Amino acid sequence: MNILKNTSLKKYNTFGIESVAKQFVTVNSFSELKEIISFEKDIFLLSGGSNMLLTKNINKLVVHLNLKGIIVNDADTDFVFVTAEAGESWHDFVVWCISQNYGGLENLSLIPGYVGSSPIQNIGAYGVEIKDTFYQLEALEIETGKLHVFTNKDCDFGYRNSIFKNKLKGKFIITNVTFKLTKHTHKINISYGAIQTELENKVNPTLKEISEAIIAIRQSKLPDPKEIGNSGSFFKNPVIDSNSFEILQKQYPEIPHYIISHTEVKIPAGWLIEQCGFKGKRFGDAGVHEKQALVLVNYKNATGQEIYNLAQHIQVTILQKFNISLEIEVNVI
Repeated sequence: MNILKNTSLKKYNTFGIESVAKQFVTVNSFSELKEIISFEKDIFLLSGGSNMLLTKNINKLVVHLNLKGIIVNDADTDFVFVTAEAGESWHDFVVWCISQNYGGLENLSLIPGYVGSSPIQNIGAYGVEIKDTFYQLEALEIETGKLHVFTNKDCDFGYRNSIFKNKLKGKFIITNVTFKLTKHTHKINISYGAIQTELENKVNPTLKEISEAIIAIRQSKLPDPKEIGNSGSFFKNPVIDSNSFEILQKQYPEIPHYIISHTEVKIPAGWLIEQCGFKGKRFGDAGVHEKQALVLVNYKNATGQEIYNLAQHIQVTILQKFNISLEIEVNVI
């Protein structure tokens, strides 16, 4: 392993933020990873860099996880267990599963990042979340160097949340993730209106057709990180109580919403941001995307702090106008 000094992290985060790592190493195997944590516990783990905003230099050893490989184990005639190493590209993994006619991940097409970080965030899109097909993961405990297995229940999944963002944050390194996918008879989810519109001429859409529809929808409104620095959805969609929603709906009859239960209602954060006039607004090289207000962007040379300042400005404005607190979805470092 070659440990580098004073290394730029600009190409290792999808926001394209300039940040410098005091030390940097790329880990290509499980044995290398164990060796690293045997002599250094205070590390900064970096995978695809798709769900973070760097606001400062990293004054420690940055470990770039590059573990690769996919293993398939048949469960029975209907299901298959597929294990992917943490350093596999998430979208490439989804495409590979679809090419094998393994169902369950097609709605999660084109989400940036690596497989290893997907359970941390419990990534989700278009009515599907990781927890729906997640079976287990293996993770290395940094302090002891021991390998642990976490089941679906162990991960304590929530909306864009898991135990690895709370109780176990910074204590484990996920090395691989196993999914339980369908082999023949697929239970598809095309309930979102935009998907139905894309598939209006398809009677029994295939996994590939669903994936292509998802990709088309995402590309039509979300910027490509390779062209404009971003981390996808920057804020979580807020959930408010039903009484607060009724008061809000009287003032804004057109407010879009999703009823979660008889006591909770989810409001699209993008709509709230747009109502406050931020959509398409630019503040130097930091801004809000013109097609999707939920996405903050780096047009070229914005600093992480400038983007974070914009995020805080949006939060304060939403709170003042709607009395709703927006929670940041990405990890601010």
